[in-house]
Amino acid sequence: METIYLNQVRKRLAACVATVGMFDGVHRGHQHVIGRVVELAHEMGLAATVITFDKVPRQVLDPSFRPQLLSTLEEKETVIRQLGVDTLAILPFTRETAGLSARAFMQQVLREQLQTEVLVTGYDNRFGHDRTEGFEDYVHYGRELGMQVVRGDVQLMDDGERPVSSSLIRQLLAEEGRVDLMPHYLTRLYQLRGTVTAGEHIGHRLGYPTANLEPDEADKLIPAPGAYAVWATLEGEQQPRAAMMNIGHRPTFHGHRQTLEVNILDFEGDLYGQTMSVSFVERLRAERRFESPAALAAQLETDKEQVKAILR
Repeated sequence: METIYLNQVRKRLAACVATVGMFDGVHRGHQHVIGRVVELAHEMGLAATVITFDKVPRQVLDPSFRPQLLSTLEEKETVIRQLGVDTLAILPFTRETAGLSARAFMQQVLREQLQTEVLVTGYDNRFGHDRTEGFEDYVHYGRELGMQVVRGDVQLMDDGERPVSSSLIRQLLAEEGRVDLMPHYLTRLYQLRGTVTAGEHIGHRLGYPTANLEPDEADKLIPAPGAYAVWATLEGEQQPRAAMMNIGHRPTFHGHRQTLEVNILDFEGDLYGQTMSVSFVERLRAERRFESPAALAAQLETDKEQVKAILR
């Protein structure tokens, strides 16, 4: 797969089947649409192209907005590459881009820059500056521009009613800590990546030394506070290590700042400054205040045995 930035392309691109969207998380619904792009491209002898943005469009219009991302651009690129796409086209999103109507976007970006022959949209995908137009409008504009427009099928949540969406997945993670559902909806474990920084050594005093993780991406969503069974992978290592992770404000010690603390089971060594990726497997419990450090230490021992059983 070739990754290109549309403002840097100087060559004429091959005709393609394309889809466009933010694709945050590249969840099951997104994968269905992208799979349709790849399928049609193979049938028609065209390139399979995914178009996404370098930032959340709302950030351009409202600089104070802080998105809760399910995937960084790098993670998004990795997943899309695995789906058999030929080209990932990243469009730098600007106020000028935001001002384009749906028809102007289809003509200027899809047709003229990307040579799009077929556009595949999500079942409810909308684009253009006011987002008031829908699939029938895109079909009409496509006829005028010599572009076929088709729509992907809806993919439902487990309740059989709500479509799989990035917003619902964010809710499951941020409000309920349902990391166990991510292999089903994202088709992979949810991950955070960051650098180990110095903490207050509270875990060490309790007999459970922790690595204080500072996420690389400030806008990446952090799951709900609580204790988790996770796999921790250190940079340069291929084999993940069993670990337990606590997300929260350390109420037992009257903490005020949220911390992400990882205890790699049966590990000894200095982790400061190292890069670590954490893959969430299951939430053990919600965050709560314990009567004493000793009571917390007893709970951590229980958590450790539970983590071993889950990750065994």
